[in-house]
Amino acid sequence: MKMLDAATLGSVRVTDEGYLVANVRTARIGTQDYLGVELDRPDLATVTVYRDESDVFRKASLQTFGLLPVTDDHPADLVTADTARMVSVGTTNEEVLRDGEYLRIGIKLTDAATIRKVQDGKRELSVGYTSELVWGDGIAPDGTAYQARQTNIVGNHIAIVAAGRAGPLARIGDAEPITVARWGASPITDEKDVIMADAIQTRTVLIDGLSVVTTDAGAQALEKLQKQIADAATAHSATVDAKDAELAAKDAKIAEMTKATLSDADLDAKVAARADLIGKANAIAKDVATTGLSDAAIRKAAVVAVLGDAALTGKSDAYVDARFDILSEDAAKGDPVADAMVNSKPMLDAKDKAEKARVDYLQSLRDGHKSPSATVQ
Repeated sequence: MKMLDAATLGSVRVTDEGYLVANVRTARIGTQDYLGVELDRPDLATVTVYRDESDVFRKASLQTFGLLPVTDDHPADLVTADTARMVSVGTTNEEVLRDGEYLRIGIKLTDAATIRKVQDGKRELSVGYTSELVWGDGIAPDGTAYQARQTNIVGNHIAIVAAGRAGPLARIGDAEPITVARWGASPITDEKDVIMADAIQTRTVLIDGLSVVTTDAGAQALEKLQKQIADAATAHSATVDAKDAELAAKDAKIAEMTKATLSDADLDAKVAARADLIGKANAIAKDVATTGLSDAAIRKAAVVAVLGDAALTGKSDAYVDARFDILSEDAAKGDPVADAMVNSKPMLDAKDKAEKARVDYLQSLRDGHKSPSATVQ
């Protein structure tokens, strides 16, 4: 018996080559209701068919769903090697997985015209397969009564259809007897389970230069993820910039400290210059204090010692330096008056002695004594 199961295209993306790749859940376990006429039981309004997991997930059955041709709408007959080239617009993946109560299969569309139809809204899937019905009443594990059991499930193709279900009857194809080689048996599904093609909104999201077609919810999730990645990159960049600035400040400090460190020759020159300055200050003012003072303070102290504070009121550092240099030059030349007094001291001593001798001589005459033995020099 040829059967149909409807599903909705999901997890869609477009490859660099333009192929459309999707992932879909297909056949499931449990009970499904069919019209009796579709199963050649016109005496029954509906027939509840049970599919046990031992049949759906049987290895031999699972293998038949791998590498199936994908068609644009259902073909009139089974897809075979003779017709695959004419009706195939893609293929399923080789791997078929169990997803809870469902089979999950990946598909790949390679026909540009069909891909455009999917992007324009034709995106439901209908799985075509054959199976055997074993008639007999029974009770499914969930307590639902059934009249037939489906076994020996063999996948044949997956069709892309505009609407996988036609209203509450969820019929696809025609209602001809099952003895005719046409697809027509599709389960009746409650309206709450129907997902129509026009209810699915897709968007194209640019991810790292690639266009990805996905649902609106998927696009929102991808955009949120992109924003989180961008925010993380911005925060990381800010952290790196702050660390670079910190390292640059440390390098500048090290350079400054290195520059401030004196070599032995520089230190000797600085000591010599300091000693020379103190020597000049002492020459200008003998008792001037220099300990603990800066060079500028020493110059000012020496000038104040000679000229007084009033002489420097309102004067600039340059003026103080100039007066210091002048006083230093004068000190180096010496004091002519003082030098003359020092040089004339022997002459003054001789005059004093001569005067003293004269006075003594006159005094001796008055007293009637001989003159003392001192002689005039």
